[in-house]
Order: sequence, then C-alpha cells, then structure tokens
Amino acid sequence: MPSVSPTLLGLEPSFGFGDRLGSATPGHLEAYVTYGAGICPIFAQQSIREMDRTGRTPQDVMRDAARAISAEGFSEQWGADADHLKTLADVDSTVVAGYTFFTIDPSDYVDEDADDYAPEILDSKFHAIQPEIGWVDSYLGRTVRLRSLEIEFDELTVRRAAVKYGRAINHSRAVADHIRQATECSGGIHEIELSVDETPQPTSFAEHFIIADQCLESGMNLVSLAPRYIGVFEKGIDYRGDLEALEKSLNGHMEIVRALGPYKLSLHSGSDKLSIYPLVARATGGLFHVKTAGTSYLEALRVVARHDVALFRRIIDFSRCCFEADRATYHISSELELVPPAEDIASTDLESVYLDRDCGRQVLHVTFGSVLTDVYLGPAIREILHSEPTTHQQVLTSHFEQHLCALRAGM
Repeated sequence: MPSVSPTLLGLEPSFGFGDRLGSATPGHLEAYVTYGAGICPIFAQQSIREMDRTGRTPQDVMRDAARAISAEGFSEQWGADADHLKTLADVDSTVVAGYTFFTIDPSDYVDEDADDYAPEILDSKFHAIQPEIGWVDSYLGRTVRLRSLEIEFDELTVRRAAVKYGRAINHSRAVADHIRQATECSGGIHEIELSVDETPQPTSFAEHFIIADQCLESGMNLVSLAPRYIGVFEKGIDYRGDLEALEKSLNGHMEIVRALGPYKLSLHSGSDKLSIYPLVARATGGLFHVKTAGTSYLEALRVVARHDVALFRRIIDFSRCCFEADRATYHISSELELVPPAEDIASTDLESVYLDRDCGRQVLHVTFGSVLTDVYLGPAIREILHSEPTTHQQVLTSHFEQHLCALRAGM
C-alpha cells in the first residue's frame, strides 16, 4: 500500500526535495526510486518564507506531495519538513498539516556582529544577556578533548558565544518544547533540525558544541544540525572554496556530533553542490541531511524554455526587473550586468545562459515568488507543466540523478 503519511527518518541519511509549485513530486519520486537507494527522501518540504512568497499553505504542500506519492504507489518511508520555522504560529500551522520534521530557524535571535565586537562592547553585551542564560559557568575554563580535536573554552570564546547565540538557544529550546507539546496534543510525531547556518561567519567548533549541548540537555529531539560551514554556499550553484579545508572542518564537526549525539549534519542551500557531495557523505559517515528547494523551480523553467520560448523570455525580463528587490533576503554574488538581457540572446542559447550558468540561475532563483504570484506568469508556467508532464519528469529525474549519485559515491 502507498505510504501516504510521512514518518520519522531518525539518523538515516536523508535528502529534501523542495517543491515550490506543487507539481515536482512525480519527478522527485522517479529520481529517488532509480538513484536514491540508501537515502531517505523528504518529499513535502517548504519554508514559511517560501509559502508566503508563493501563496501556498502548509496543507497545500503536504496535500500535493501525498497525492503524487499515492498516485505512484510509493510504499517506502518518507518525511515532511516544516522548514525554517521562526514563530510558535509557524509551528502550529505545520503541526496541524501533519509535518513530522521541524526545522527551527533562530536567526532573528543571533547577534551576527558578535564576532567583530571590540572587547568593551562585547563585555557590555555579555553583561546585558548574562541574566537570560545559565550555562556560561559550566563551560568557562573547560577543555574538551576528542579523538583529534581539542576545544578550549576560554573566557573570550564563551562570552562571544553567549552574546552571539544565547538568545537563539533560548528561542530554539522554547520552540522545540512547543513542537513537542503541539504534536503530543494532536497525536502527531516529531523530530527536529536546528538551523544556525545563516550567519556571515562559519560556526566555530566551540559554538557548535555549546549549541548542540544546550539543546540536547533540554530534551530536544534533535536529529539534525545545520552549522554555517567554511566556504561559500550560494543558492542554485556549486560550492566555492577549498575542498581539503572543508573536509577537515567537517571531520571536526563530526567529532562533536559523535561525542554529544549522534545527530546528522545538515547541508542547507544544498542544491547543486555536486563537487562536495561525495566529501560530505564520506566525512559524515552517512550522518547527513541535504536540503534542496529552488533547483526544482529552475528545472520547471527549463520545461518552459523548451516548450514556450516567448514565455521564457517574458519570465527572464520580469525576473530581471524584480531581481534587486528580491535578492535582499539571499546571500548571493551575482549581478544583473553579468548576464545579458533576453533580447540580446538567441533563442537557442537562452536555456544555457539562464539555466546552466551561475549568474543566470541566481537571477531566476531568487525571483521565484514574484514570478509565481504574477497574475499572468504563474498560471502560464503551471499550464506548461500540466501540458508537458513527461518533459517535467525527465528534467527532474536527470537533475536529481546527479545529486543522488554524487552523494552515494561517498557512502
């Protein structure tokens, strides 16, 4: 029988297939069934921000995924990720819809400037937050020695971590407790991922240790943590950075994972990071979660490019107009002047320039909400996908073959 209800995935290696249109699950399923052996899928996954920008609800996301799963007769376990939850209201709306994997995003409570504070400012900030946290003394002066990693908790390190993450930890614990209560009241089940990746500076080993230790100590059902890794992780394009340094850093994070958990290391902005997938799978020993979202939207636009060039040109022009405003909530480096307008590109080259090159991909990636909620473009895209399901499924299968095979190469 089809498994039309999501389940807990625990510590199994897992992969999130985000679907912003509600029509990608058949392609995700085909890719997973063909290439995803040994990795557990999350088919219903969308952040509150994505839902707000596309006009969808948690129930819409869950219903669209479950309908496709049922239609395909899929009988294996799968998860449902209520992504980037910031408020208790976010939790309530996703618990009611039946989600099982809850990603807490405490970024509004992280002091992103803490790494750069002068000593006197840091001291003032610390004394202001000290009454709100009770864990500082338990780390001061400690040295944690792991297999090949030594973490010194000197006064500066602990105070800076308290200022940077103290309120974020408090908020995360409160949200996790609310998730537990809400799922218990509704008869649901839950597991939690914590996202601390949206910071300018990489998460230090000391910060990782304190965050995870405090969350686990509170009884949080933490199965996955997303630190901010070294290197550049931008939407829709491959990783930029030193692969050897990244692997060394991942090995250090994994020592903490095994000492405190275990739990999985999560890779956010994970789509299209093909160069590091084998490394991530190998370094984590399979204790990984990879989260993708916008890359499936770009593959939907690939269907448009192949079946209605005029519509694709219109989407490009519209996206270019929205780009500067829509990029504000994303960390990306692309600039409009680095990619030519549609009118300067031959029809045979449009797909390559805007869907196979970094700058073009990012222009289209960050403007998804404006495009999909446009009164003409949104319905027109959905009509193309409805009329060309074979192409849609083919491009998704081919695209995620690369992702899943790269991960499995490291397992």
